[in-house]
Amino acid sequence: MNVSPADAADPIRCTVIIDEKTGETIYRQGNCDQGFYPQSTFKLPLAMMGYDAGILVDEHNPLWTYDPKLKRPQREQKDTDPTIWERDSIVWFSQALTRKLGKRAFADYVQRFGYGNQDVSGGPGNTDGLTESWLMSSLKISAEDQVRFLRRFRTGSLPISERARQMTEAIVPHFQAADGWDIQGKTGAGWLRNTAGKTNYERPLGWFVGWATRGDRRLIFARLYIANHRYSDNPISFETRDSLVTDLPKLVEGR
Repeated sequence: MNVSPADAADPIRCTVIIDEKTGETIYRQGNCDQGFYPQSTFKLPLAMMGYDAGILVDEHNPLWTYDPKLKRPQREQKDTDPTIWERDSIVWFSQALTRKLGKRAFADYVQRFGYGNQDVSGGPGNTDGLTESWLMSSLKISAEDQVRFLRRFRTGSLPISERARQMTEAIVPHFQAADGWDIQGKTGAGWLRNTAGKTNYERPLGWFVGWATRGDRRLIFARLYIANHRYSDNPISFETRDSLVTDLPKLVEGR
């Protein structure tokens, strides 16, 4: 999402939490209606597609071998199964999956999911639609749409098999929060682009989206943070995730 010089220095923040059963908004603060690149949060719908299409089998199959010709960062230079893919956010595994799906099936899933703006054409930064549309490219989604989409997934309202739903849930990482809350979710990190379409490293973007469970209470959440300075240490997505894990029990207390 491009920003103008006038607002280039303004951080963008959003947190939205809804009740899984009723869809009621429990907490909402910030810019939650504007669409941004989903980045690695898109590994959640990709897993749904992969299991529904039969490309992904279970938590540990298939195990795909890393190809050194890909020249990925060192943390991605390893053989990867679905659990490792979600846990360690392996980009090349996502791209191998979409290639196996093919352009037509991939675009059809995104459309039937009603995911964000549904634009998988690619283009910005010379990105390829099939393998990069969710990575600082054409596909965008708001925090509000993230939680509505995940509620449809969790309540069995997406056009995928029940097994695809169950297997996707099985590989999403868990995080323990205070007061007995079990949180499952996926991070995403990237940058905004400037008006010339170039990566703006002064505008890092971090997501954390997923669901939280305590007893019979189930919530869906999305947190987005777009900073106004570079990040040189941990990815901004880790800060976004860790702050949500800390904040969620307090934000929903008494509801």
